[in-house]
Amino acid sequence: MPYHSKEIRFYVFVFLVIGFFAGGNALANSPIQYVSLGDFQLDSGNVIRDCRLGYLTAGTLNAEKSNIILVPTWLAGTSKELFDLGFIGPGKLFDSSKYFIIAVDSFGNGVSSSPSNNQNQPGKDFPQFSIRDMVRAQHALLTDKMNIHHVHSVAGISMGSMQAFEWMVSYPDFMNLCIPILGGPWTTSHEMLFWSAQRSILENIAECKGSREAMKALTPLHVMQVWTRDYRTKHTSPSGFSDFLAGEQEKFSMYDAADWASQVRAIMNHDILKNFGGSRVKAADAVRARCLVITAEQDQITSSREARTFAFLIHAQILELNGMCGHFAFFCDHENLKKKVHFFLSRNFRASPEAAKKANK
Repeated sequence: MPYHSKEIRFYVFVFLVIGFFAGGNALANSPIQYVSLGDFQLDSGNVIRDCRLGYLTAGTLNAEKSNIILVPTWLAGTSKELFDLGFIGPGKLFDSSKYFIIAVDSFGNGVSSSPSNNQNQPGKDFPQFSIRDMVRAQHALLTDKMNIHHVHSVAGISMGSMQAFEWMVSYPDFMNLCIPILGGPWTTSHEMLFWSAQRSILENIAECKGSREAMKALTPLHVMQVWTRDYRTKHTSPSGFSDFLAGEQEKFSMYDAADWASQVRAIMNHDILKNFGGSRVKAADAVRARCLVITAEQDQITSSREARTFAFLIHAQILELNGMCGHFAFFCDHENLKKKVHFFLSRNFRASPEAAKKANK
C-alpha cells in the first residue's frame, strides 16, 4: 500500500515509539547515572541484592527545588528512550526549559536491576517485584540519594502511568500534581487475559527456544493489542503483511524475554487499592495531589473507564485523546497532549520557596 510522505514520517516515528531507537541522548544533562540501593527489600519480603536504579536528568533545578517532574518509564522502556523519542527536552511534553526532569528506569527494563543484568540473581532467580516496589525504589532514590523530599509533579505514560497512580496513594504529600497518561489505577480481569497470554508465551517459549524466539512469538499479540483494528487494517495491506510482521519481530527480538515477563507480572498484580482493603473511596481519600488523568476511548491495553472512574473520585481533570491509534494515542494526538499538559503544569505551578526549602532541608 503506498503512503503519502506524511504517513511515512508518522510510521517511522511509530517504530521509534515501540522502543527500538538507537540515537544519542543529547538532550540529557549527562550520561545515564546509577545509584546503589544496597539490598532492597520488596513488599513481598524478598530482596533484590545489590539493587541499582538508572536515571537521567534534564533542565535546571531551581534554588527552591520546586520545579521537579519525575517521569517513570513504560513497559520495557528506558529513560534514554524518553529523551531519544522527544518526550523530554526543551519545549517537549516534559519541558526541560522550564522544569527539572528526572526520568527513572523501572525495575525489569534491563537498565535498573533486572533478571538480565543482576549477577547475584540472574534470570529465574531474580525476585518478582511490583509496581509499588518500583515506586518505593524511586522514592528512596529521591530522598536518600538526591536529597529531594518534594516534587512539583509525577507523570508517566502506560506502565509509567500505573506508577504515577501508585505515587498518588503511597506518597500522597510528595507531589503537587500527578499526570497519569494511558494507564490505570488497577489491572482489570479483561486486561489480565491479555497479559496472561503474554506471560505464557514468554515463559514457555523462552525455556525451550530462548529469549529471541519468545519475543518473536510475542510480537503479533502485542502489536495487535496496542493498535486499533481500523488503524492496522488501513496501514498494513494483506500483501504487505509478511514483510510487516517480519520487521516487527526483528525489533521485538532485541528485548530480553525474562525482563519483559518480569514487568508483565508486575502489571498483572497492579492495584492501588491493596492497602485500602479494596476500597476505591478510601484510596481516593488518600490522594492529595491535583491530577490530570489522560485516557483514550479505543485503548485496548488499559481500561479508560477504570481510569476515569478513579479520576471522578479524586476530582481530577480528565483529558480524552483521539483514540485512532489505540494505546499509542499519546503519539497520534501528541500536540493536543502536549498543549494540555503544559497548560495544566503552568496553571498549577505555584512556587512556594518557603515550603520547598522546608521540604528539602
